[in-house]
Amino acid sequence: MGTLKLENLHVALEDGTEIVKGVDLEVGLNEVHAIMGPNGSGKSTLSYAIMGHPAYEITEGRILLDGEDITELPANERAERGLFLAFQYPHAIPGVTVTSFLRSAINSIRKARNGGVDDPIAIPEFRKTLLGEMDRLKVSRELASRYLNDGFSGGEKKRVEILQMAMLKPRIAVLDETDSGLDIDALRVVASGVRELVSPQMGALVITHYKRILDHIEPDRVHVFVDGKIVKSGGPELADELEVHGYEEYEEAAVA
Repeated sequence: MGTLKLENLHVALEDGTEIVKGVDLEVGLNEVHAIMGPNGSGKSTLSYAIMGHPAYEITEGRILLDGEDITELPANERAERGLFLAFQYPHAIPGVTVTSFLRSAINSIRKARNGGVDDPIAIPEFRKTLLGEMDRLKVSRELASRYLNDGFSGGEKKRVEILQMAMLKPRIAVLDETDSGLDIDALRVVASGVRELVSPQMGALVITHYKRILDHIEPDRVHVFVDGKIVKSGGPELADELEVHGYEEYEEAAVA
């Protein structure tokens, strides 16, 4: 079974400040795991470290994908092997259209999986798939010809993130507070897209502060993340408990 596995993962900033302090976690295909924690607990740092952001140094532990140690691989090679990160704040890329970006990304992955030999997707196949996914995810077709995230609303940015996930078909998708800044309608569309994509071919790690996205994507496991560590794990009922009682008792225990 394909999995993302974190073994005793420690992550520090460039100045040496330790943010993630020993995380063990395993996410399988056809599974949804949720990491919930207060602001400043290190959730986004964890997501960036998983994806290979160069500003975050893994000082101890390992990251494995499908049994392969990818701890030292750059972000593009992690993506080629099937990792995907949906950003909390997606960046705009002026001058690069959504269509061009997606086709380039798909072709890069296809080349990597074809032993370094170019294997570009046929334009008619790409266009048919893209328009079909845009319609399914309620992404305006007009966005296809616009520069990626340039002038997009918050909801449009997040829908395009899920569109990328649908087109790239990763093994494991990490969603860093994808629900941030979404209105109710956009949240439902984004959550529906994630729910439909989780399958025997894909698992998901949903990182969030609030329970509301989990009302639409029921997780298999919920992990409470405080002060750079997972301090408790449980089933979906744990998210309900956090909604009622908050994180205070876990924060107090971390300080004690």
